Amino acid sequence: MNTPSPQPGDELAARVESITAALGTAGNRIPAEVGARARADLDRVTGRLALGVHHTVVALVGGTGSGKSSMFNALSQLDFADVGVIRPTTSQAAACTWGGSAEDLLDFLGVDETRRIGRESALTGLDEEELAGLVLLDLPDHDSIAEGHAGLVDRLLPMIDLLIWVLDPQKYADNVLHEKYLRELTHRHEAMVVVVNQVDTVPESGLDHIRADVRRLLEADRLSDVAIILASAKTGHGVGMVRAELARVIAAESIAARTMRAELDAICERVGGELAPATPALPAADDTAAQLAGASGIPAVADSVRLAVAGVGPSASSRVQPPASSRIEAVREGWLDRVGGALPARWRDALAAAVAGPDAFYSRVSETVTAVPLPPVNDVRARRVRIGGLVLVALGVLAGLVAGLATGVWVWAGSGGGAAVVAGLVCVLVARGMRSRTAKARSGAYLARVHGELARVVAEELDEPARGILADHESVLDATTR
Repeated sequence: MNTPSPQPGDELAARVESITAALGTAGNRIPAEVGARARADLDRVTGRLALGVHHTVVALVGGTGSGKSSMFNALSQLDFADVGVIRPTTSQAAACTWGGSAEDLLDFLGVDETRRIGRESALTGLDEEELAGLVLLDLPDHDSIAEGHAGLVDRLLPMIDLLIWVLDPQKYADNVLHEKYLRELTHRHEAMVVVVNQVDTVPESGLDHIRADVRRLLEADRLSDVAIILASAKTGHGVGMVRAELARVIAAESIAARTMRAELDAICERVGGELAPATPALPAADDTAAQLAGASGIPAVADSVRLAVAGVGPSASSRVQPPASSRIEAVREGWLDRVGGALPARWRDALAAAVAGPDAFYSRVSETVTAVPLPPVNDVRARRVRIGGLVLVALGVLAGLVAGLATGVWVWAGSGGGAAVVAGLVCVLVARGMRSRTAKARSGAYLARVHGELARVVAEELDEPARGILADHESVLDATTR
């Protein structure tokens, strides 16, 4: 079973919801004026979404006598007078809708309820599915109420997907049309079509001249890429081409959806200006722990443990002293720079406020390094092996002395004393190696334990509080960049 594709309205509504939630998440970490403007813009988009974005609004615009209303009837294939619903006039806008109600939209557009008709409501089936979603407007004649019509066009323009200018073949060069309308709408050139109507009243030999002359005028209006259709609402000539243009526009995303998408993009761009391009990652806690250990003198203490254990005589390792607060603060500040350096000031301040403060962090680090007990410096096994070796050496030497006294010659290598001396020396060397290995192991274990405890401090005092701020930043960034 195929899952239906999300509709533009659903997609935009979800995006509005996501951005709204992101603004709540960001809170005062974005400037108040940026948040206020974004919320106002979102309210406007929400209001427009309520009207629906699946409608394609097409407006027929023209002057008195252009046959605009006849073209309206030809496109809708309805004679309003015959169905007894409405009859287009030159003073008020009229509308015909295809494929469902658009009452809220028509209310917003200011189309009187008596000037509306639903295409399918007057028929016995949905026979024009390619035009489903179309809202066709017949606007008042621009030359009969020019002043009022200008205001109407201005109000409706942001909602109109296609402007169809219906021209009289005798009056297409009208100055009012070109100077007050067409030249003022060059920014909408991609959403315009010019229909020269009533060509049935013109000799066929003159059609090419009319087309060429209209093209010349449009080029002067900086509308050279606007399509020109020669048509007759009376005979039906060219009406199919106009309907094909309607179908083409309907197949594309509506201007309402494009406009709202652009507005949401603009909101995201402004909010995104208060964010870092990417959410920074936390440095490894072990790295920070190593810095704290160094600032606390732990490597020197661990080295003293190694020397003490490896030594032969009685010795003691260095005591752990409370670290200098300035060195611990320097590590904390370095961590904040690494994590928050790329963040805007408000986010950086929020990060600094969320993690442990200088005093609390110093106290925790100081307590941690002094609480880890130092390992013992005596290696009992190595000591026993060494003592045993020394005893063997002593016994071997004594055996040699006894043999020398008995023979009068100092010869002990073959008396058994020599073997004892050698064995004793081997034991002494073995004990030395044992002490060395034990020294490294205890020193390393002590250093690892302190590092582990400090890593836990970093995780609890810095990383965990920071994760909330960074997660918020990532959430807002995600909502404003997708």
